[in-house]
Amino acid sequence: MKSKPSVQTFINIDELSDSAKRSFIEIANEAIKARGRFLTVLSGGFTPIKLYEKLAQEKPALSNVEGLDWTCVHFFWGDERCVSVDDSGNNYGMAKKILFDQIAIPDSNIHRILSELEPAEAAKDYADTLKGFSEPPLEWPRFDLVLLGMGEDGHTAALFPGSPVDVHTPTLAVTAIYQDRPANRVTLTPIVFNQAREIWFLVTGNGKATMLHKVLKGEHKPDVYPAQRIQPVNGNLVWMIDEAAGRLL
Repeated sequence: MKSKPSVQTFINIDELSDSAKRSFIEIANEAIKARGRFLTVLSGGFTPIKLYEKLAQEKPALSNVEGLDWTCVHFFWGDERCVSVDDSGNNYGMAKKILFDQIAIPDSNIHRILSELEPAEAAKDYADTLKGFSEPPLEWPRFDLVLLGMGEDGHTAALFPGSPVDVHTPTLAVTAIYQDRPANRVTLTPIVFNQAREIWFLVTGNGKATMLHKVLKGEHKPDVYPAQRIQPVNGNLVWMIDEAAGRLL
């Protein structure tokens, strides 16, 4: 049963990121206690960087001490640009520099999209990776937490305006021309996102205010506003926004 999304408004990105960090650790520890692992999907873009920086400061859990056991945390990505990991636009490369290089996490817990491959090949490879963590009858995991952003045009992950809405594969190669250039990306699709236990949209800044109002309060047009395609089947959908982004709500 689809639940109504909740909206949490914060003064600024610092306050948002502090709250997100606390909730991230709480959800992670609950998942580890219940299922022995925490599966999370990271997003790219500017907004989550502060959250990643704050998580990088979190020490490993010790006996009888609060913290997070990084050895039980598995990281995935909602989308990726098919560029070198050293490229500033590579989502894995950004997370590695900001987060993974600062914490004690096994390399085997980091499940990146192979961005050195062509999009179609990388999408197929990532579908196989997901299958290794699948929860039958699904052919992909039911993620504990998915982080998403939203562009000023309403796109999320690499689901862009005008792209197919009814996609039945867990991953998708995105090679269409977008904003006058080839996208060359790989993305997870709504059938994967919408099975997650918890989905957070992190949205900040004045530039997102108009689109945020359209997505949350306007007509349902998932072909035009891809962020509207994210509707958890049996999970929580939370919009974490700052006052600037929420000024029109």
